[in-house]
Amino acid sequence: MSNERVRCLIIGSGPAGYTAAIYTGRANLSPVLYEGIQPGGQLTITTEVENFPGYPEGIGGTELMEDLRKQAERFGVEIRTGIATAADLSQAPYKITIDNEKVIEADTLIISTGATAKYLGLEDEKKYAGMGVSACATCDGFFYRKKVVAVVGGGDTACEEATYLASLASKVYLIVRKNYLRASKIMQERILNNPKIEVLFEHNAVGLYGENGVEGVHLVKRMGQPDEERYDVAIDGFFLAIGHKPNSDIFKPYLDMDETGYIITEGATPRTKIPGVFAAGDVADPHYRQAITAAASGCKAAIEAERYLIEHNL
Repeated sequence: MSNERVRCLIIGSGPAGYTAAIYTGRANLSPVLYEGIQPGGQLTITTEVENFPGYPEGIGGTELMEDLRKQAERFGVEIRTGIATAADLSQAPYKITIDNEKVIEADTLIISTGATAKYLGLEDEKKYAGMGVSACATCDGFFYRKKVVAVVGGGDTACEEATYLASLASKVYLIVRKNYLRASKIMQERILNNPKIEVLFEHNAVGLYGENGVEGVHLVKRMGQPDEERYDVAIDGFFLAIGHKPNSDIFKPYLDMDETGYIITEGATPRTKIPGVFAAGDVADPHYRQAITAAASGCKAAIEAERYLIEHNL
């Protein structure tokens, strides 16, 4: 297995990774960035981005990430394809294995591997990706003004998404598998008292239909029970709110994480408990999960990495 030593290694190519690359590149840290599982991150599966500052007419998600990539390359960042498959953070320089075949030794490490939205696993979710299926209400809700949407989930996130969408859409169905909501009491009250939201308890979404995008959802009420019912509901948008899984598994033996796997950092900084190792973007953010907050944390991580290298004469 071949080894290579770098001053700054960035893992992940979403807004956090690319912003960290832009800053570390401008600081002449000769950063190396590995794109990871999804080059460009989650924004590449979003059609239109309207809430990223500087684009008054909006911009395609893929186009935005391409702009960030070009900006990073302009400052000499070496962007490579490859997935981090193992990590050894027991001592500096930190060792990251790429594609099970190459080891990068890094004086500083910026982890910006993101978090992956959980899906139900329906074939139709892939079929209608970017055509009515979304895992982010704050990203895509704007496109469903005065339309009918469905949200899947019964926890706080689902209730927050449904409440947010109700401020835009004409009607929101909340599809809940169980016969109760797992959300906090205050969130439950908001949902049940909102005239625009209809909660469908004991329902499973088993498919979607539509010609050029989502036009409706196939539902099963009390699935597997003798009184099971199957019917369709017309909708324009289908939102998943059943949680995210941070892409942090290879770092578990070394870093502090919450029960879901989000990396815990020191206060509002991107510093982890290991000096010289920083976490930026959705992998360390269970709350906001926005492109702009990810970009900001990538900037912070880059500045911290530069300071660390100066302080340690690396």
